[in-house]
Amino acid sequence: MNYPVWQLGIPGGLLIAFIAVIHVFVSHFAVGGGAYLVLTERKAYRENDAALLSYVREHSKFFALLTVVFGAVTGVGIWITIGLVSPEATSSLIHTFVWGWAIEWVFFFVEIAAILIYAYNWDTLDKATHLKIGWIYFVAAWMSLAIINGILTYMLTPGTWLETKQFWDGFFNPTYWPSLVLRTLFAMALAGVFGLFTATDLDGAVREKTVRWAGRWLLIGMVLTPLAGIWYAAKLPAFAKQYFLELTSPQHTVRMVLACTTVAAVLALLAMIRPQWWRRPVLTLALLASFAALAGGEYLREFSRKPFAIANYIYANDVRVASVNEIADSGGMLKHAKWLREANGSLVDYGHQVYAMQCSNCHSISGYRALRTRVRGWDPQFAAAIVPSLHLTRGPMPEFAGDKQDAAALGTYLATLAPMTITIQSGNEAESGQEVFEMRCAMCHSIHGRMRPLSLAGGDVDAIVTMTNMLPDVNPQMPPFTGNDSERHALAVWLSAQK
Repeated sequence: MNYPVWQLGIPGGLLIAFIAVIHVFVSHFAVGGGAYLVLTERKAYRENDAALLSYVREHSKFFALLTVVFGAVTGVGIWITIGLVSPEATSSLIHTFVWGWAIEWVFFFVEIAAILIYAYNWDTLDKATHLKIGWIYFVAAWMSLAIINGILTYMLTPGTWLETKQFWDGFFNPTYWPSLVLRTLFAMALAGVFGLFTATDLDGAVREKTVRWAGRWLLIGMVLTPLAGIWYAAKLPAFAKQYFLELTSPQHTVRMVLACTTVAAVLALLAMIRPQWWRRPVLTLALLASFAALAGGEYLREFSRKPFAIANYIYANDVRVASVNEIADSGGMLKHAKWLREANGSLVDYGHQVYAMQCSNCHSISGYRALRTRVRGWDPQFAAAIVPSLHLTRGPMPEFAGDKQDAAALGTYLATLAPMTITIQSGNEAESGQEVFEMRCAMCHSIHGRMRPLSLAGGDVDAIVTMTNMLPDVNPQMPPFTGNDSERHALAVWLSAQK
């Protein structure tokens, strides 16, 4: 809470994801593509194939333009957005791994110098020297990946760093090695994808040879990537593994990633067996499948980290885990948030500020992960009661950092977003009861699903009504039922009728 909030029309995390996925797609090609360049060049020399050498020469210029220009610009874009969206977490990463970042920047400088020399000095360097420059580029690019991988995996599995605060304990964390292998294999696959991109417009025998050669890179990478993914998944923390068992979003994403990986592998096999069939539509499908597989993998990595920016250290809303109780017990957000202004008697205005600081990184009002649909029909008392316990009932939610006044203000603001009144129709209470359930219970419970299922079928309606009068006594984490008697009775009728 040491920094002002950068408010956008969309959650800041979504903007980071948009820029980061594009950058990661290109940067992984920058790693695998470096090996592809020198091995293809060496293949051309060994087979004395002038046409293949001409191809790799042109491919190197495309490679340099895409990775150095576009890759560097999107990399800077990531730094700008994470600094504005999550300044506390960004500051922590910089201070924790300052020497790691410094070393990575040295390797990045070597990358740029090496690829420019490699791509634009085919006529001035002898074969051996030119290949050495290519290998220097690849090693520097892979070392950049290895260093950044340590920092990215630390964010999900900081391991013993939480106790020791030692650089190497955070860097070589539980998911470091499986993630490094996974990313290296995917970089190999992307080298094949972009090799196919530049090979598609070739003619004659060189086209067939190059399509088969690039297809082999894509096939090997896509076949081995899921195996590395299984290794990586086995090292996830327990709270992240639970998401894959209980929540549909990561489950659907896993299926999508596997489907896209399979499509890319099949297309790679097609390139090897029937290179003459490789045309622009097939190439486009391979590019889309590869991009979707990577985007899905990055989404799963980010989702697995929820509710944290750095697991068990800083929440996704930039509040340090160790500060939550202190904020709640010593004056609330007004005392600890440097950029929060006094409410001046308006709980709605103050609540909007609380939303901006604690919710807006992940939620918008009406767009992505819209709060307006989630709080439909909430009243201030109900909202104020449920806010402090959301981290217990909704696993990916951060713990609320504030006191009762902060919760009341946020609840008052949330209640203004989608107010509604349920009209109980005589003789049709069950239908109205479902509306009541969706408005007051569905945030934490399901009927037939996996999330805290309620099983009250055939129960006595009056007994269910009585139970709704004492919800905080049944479980202190449950908010009181703040609806009227008609809503209470309609809910009981509907719950009793569910089978």
